[in-house]
Amino acid sequence: MNASQLLPLIVALPLAGFLVNGLAGMYLPGYRERKNWIGWFATAMVFVPFLASVTLFMGLEADSRPVTYHLMTWLQAGSFTSDIAWRVDQLSVVMMLFITGIGSLIHLYSMGYMKEDEGYWKFFAYLNLFIFAMLNLVMGDNLLLLFLGWEGVGVCSYLLIGFWYKDMEKASAAKKAFVYNRVGDFAFLVAMFLVFRHVGSLQFDAIFANLDGIPADAAFWIGLLMFIGATGKSAQIPLFVWLPDAMAGPTPVSALIHAATMVTSGIYLISRMSAIYVMTPEVMLIVAVIGGITAFVAATIALTQTDIKRVLAYSTVSQLGFMFLALGSGGFIAAMFHVITHAFFKACLFLGSGSVIHAMHHVEHELDHHGKHVHFDPQDMRNMGGLKAYMPSTYKTFLIATIAIAGIPPLAGFFSKDEILAMLYNAGAFYQPVYFVLFGLALVTAFLTAFYMFRLTFGTFHGTFQLSKRYPEAAGAEKYLHESPWHMTLPLWVLAVLSLVGGFMGFPDFIVQTFGNPDAHSNWLHGWLIGGIAEYDLALAKPVKWTILLASTALASFAVWLAYQRYTGDRAAESDAALQRGLGGAYRLWSDKYRLDEIYEGYVANPILKLSDKVLAVFDLKGIDGLVNLVAGLTNFTGSILRYAQTGLVSGYAMYLVVGVLLVVGLLLF
Repeated sequence: MNASQLLPLIVALPLAGFLVNGLAGMYLPGYRERKNWIGWFATAMVFVPFLASVTLFMGLEADSRPVTYHLMTWLQAGSFTSDIAWRVDQLSVVMMLFITGIGSLIHLYSMGYMKEDEGYWKFFAYLNLFIFAMLNLVMGDNLLLLFLGWEGVGVCSYLLIGFWYKDMEKASAAKKAFVYNRVGDFAFLVAMFLVFRHVGSLQFDAIFANLDGIPADAAFWIGLLMFIGATGKSAQIPLFVWLPDAMAGPTPVSALIHAATMVTSGIYLISRMSAIYVMTPEVMLIVAVIGGITAFVAATIALTQTDIKRVLAYSTVSQLGFMFLALGSGGFIAAMFHVITHAFFKACLFLGSGSVIHAMHHVEHELDHHGKHVHFDPQDMRNMGGLKAYMPSTYKTFLIATIAIAGIPPLAGFFSKDEILAMLYNAGAFYQPVYFVLFGLALVTAFLTAFYMFRLTFGTFHGTFQLSKRYPEAAGAEKYLHESPWHMTLPLWVLAVLSLVGGFMGFPDFIVQTFGNPDAHSNWLHGWLIGGIAEYDLALAKPVKWTILLASTALASFAVWLAYQRYTGDRAAESDAALQRGLGGAYRLWSDKYRLDEIYEGYVANPILKLSDKVLAVFDLKGIDGLVNLVAGLTNFTGSILRYAQTGLVSGYAMYLVVGVLLVVGLLLF
């Protein structure tokens, strides 16, 4: 089997998993006793494509031509044609590797996490469909097939966020995600129309070969509209408010959306279309500014949250802001580097939080079983503490991922975050000074990230178990705490190892050049992707690069020390209260999430509802329905008069005929 023949297999297997589990899963003989078969089958339908992706990766070189497979002509209308064709180049194969690789780990983890759920078969069917849609997004050879995957992940997010649809809060969160993404998707669709108008094709090679035919103003609008689409999928201001509410879905869904699939779509799209963005520096500045503001806003909100998954959700929004900062400063490869490292440590963090929540649910179940009906929030960090003694694997892996996201060397997040900071400073030094402001904002956000992530880790795993202190009737509940099963801990360890070593794929050249060969190139990822992505040159002198590296490391280390001083030894509640007093109104604003949901509801949703109810509904009833009713009434009235002419007498009809003939003859004569 040659390389191109692997492409339909990679796409088809997750689709087959969806169809088999979705149509026949619950009808499997002995389903309740053998439902692990469903989990193993679904996992295999993602793991085999991972192996195939590895095979493709091994066969590609940094300068290899794309591998393509044409299945069929999908649409044809006049001069427009669009094919179902898949393309693998250096950019898409990197995406395929972590989509299928981390996706396989999340499937395996879900076998333990969702073991007791009655919708087990349906959950795995949806997960497979999600992977199928995401693979079409990154493998599509044209914008229309990419858009099919783009919409597919939107549908799957709706199905999975609202998986427990009987809970209205969770159903509402799913609808919120769906509606907000439609706003961005409309902008993306208009951008596609503009591309076709000026290029005559949506196929990537045709677009890149005809960039000279796109006028500057059209390139501006294409770039801006695609970025608006990306703000929906990748949760940037003003469309980011759906992502924290996406926590309503099962925790493996959160890991899949936040780490390996949906939220990376916007980064991939802009990286894929980077050749258009370098033509429009104004759009790139907009991208960077929105990314910087989003990163800071989300980090400040995360600082005030007490729900373990919400802290991680706002952390994702903030880290996505870092990626857009990279894109807007010309660091397209730096953005993709952070996409990869973020996938490692954020998947580990979300699955680790799921392990904690799983243990807390078990505590609640055991208390109920022993007649102690204690109703508490199993996701509230204030009910936790001291878990490292009971969940050693979860704690160690969570700590490794926390160090990685904090940007402490030599873990993965350090290398990718430092490259983004360097690209921002580079853009300020050689392009526009405003990037220096964004560089400063990114440094502050990096400090906040390290602080709130270690606040979460120390408050959850250090000190003593807080549940019995907050609920005296839960005394002794810590004896029910336990480590998660191997289905859940094995993926944690794999992701923790990747968080440890994953950054070395982008090891900075200047470090090796300083201590070794001055012509060495250690940044493998940059050399791998540079052929397919338009990257700005990083022209900073070595002393500047070292200064940025040391300054960011010092800031992150200080944040870790500060969090250690304040949040270890059962001081979390006291420290949060002191932080609230110290920040005053700012803390209240941050804890209220800048009241963005209330602003959108008050100034967007409610006016639209009132317009619909008071104006459009009236126009529909009185105008459109009134016009239809008028036509019907006139027809009825005319018929009621003319029916008297229908006597049924032949002599009468003969008279009408004679009169009609006389009238026609008279008209002809006179």
